[in-house]
Amino acid sequence: MIINDNIYGEFEVDKVIEELILSEPMQRLKGIHQGGASYLVNKKWNVTRFDHSVGVMLLIKKLGGSIEEQIAGLLHDVSHTAFSHVIDFVFENKEEDFHEEIFSSFVKNSKIPAILAKYNYDYEDILCDDTKWTLLEQPAPEICADRVDYTLCDMYMYGHITLEEVYRFLENLLVRDGKMYLRSIETAEWFVETYYKEVIDFFLDPLNIYGYAMLAKTLKLSMEKNIINHHDFLKKDDELIAKIKASEDKELLSLISKLNPNVRVSEDRSNYDIHQKKKVRIIDPCILMDNKLIPASKLSENIRVRNNEAYEKATRGMFIRIKSN
Repeated sequence: MIINDNIYGEFEVDKVIEELILSEPMQRLKGIHQGGASYLVNKKWNVTRFDHSVGVMLLIKKLGGSIEEQIAGLLHDVSHTAFSHVIDFVFENKEEDFHEEIFSSFVKNSKIPAILAKYNYDYEDILCDDTKWTLLEQPAPEICADRVDYTLCDMYMYGHITLEEVYRFLENLLVRDGKMYLRSIETAEWFVETYYKEVIDFFLDPLNIYGYAMLAKTLKLSMEKNIINHHDFLKKDDELIAKIKASEDKELLSLISKLNPNVRVSEDRSNYDIHQKKKVRIIDPCILMDNKLIPASKLSENIRVRNNEAYEKATRGMFIRIKSN
């Protein structure tokens, strides 16, 4: 299989990767949107979990990661439910990690173990301990393939950064002891600014907050009315919406109708209809200077300021006024 990616370029991938990509669990991710409810209120916000998962795998491959780590990267989000992190607001999961809680059981009960066994890989060795995959995941505020890809992919697809900027950033990524670092403070400042375009300007966009709140309310009520159940969250986004609509429940149909691209909302801390907090996401990549790794915030006042602003906004939460829906 040849994959030609807008960001990372053209790659030939191993047969095991090809078979995993074509498997039902991975194909399901084409119907699950990265931004949860975002595509319902803005049709341009349509990056999928499949796009991100393949991107993470390719970035790991580009940086010289092993085939095992590429597999882990490809499958790291395979257990995401319909509407991604909206599920965490349905179940009031503040850590936003429901997909991680069900990951082991989801994989075990899928075709993934058999596919890996066919190529002499043990799924437990690869997928049940992601601490060994240091390119794929790092504790915040470090950078890793997961954080880098969703930032670059979303911000490029939504027109906030150019391919030239992406290529320049990738040229300044380096790997040391299996971890990802940056070559210069200028690169770090660019990525920090881009990351906050993602997690503040996009994740906390008033329209996005509205979409999350309204969809979570709809899904909660659908469960209370026994129209959907826990198992239905393993469907695709549109399949779950279709099941709710098929109930012809007037209250639910009214709520769904309010998830549309014509919604008008604004941030208003004094007169608001919705207050929502999301997981705090801070970034502080390390830079290699004089053979030492130094957190970028120790070298850049801009990064310190942006991190403080991001922390304050995330912990305060967003106050949204509905003007028209």
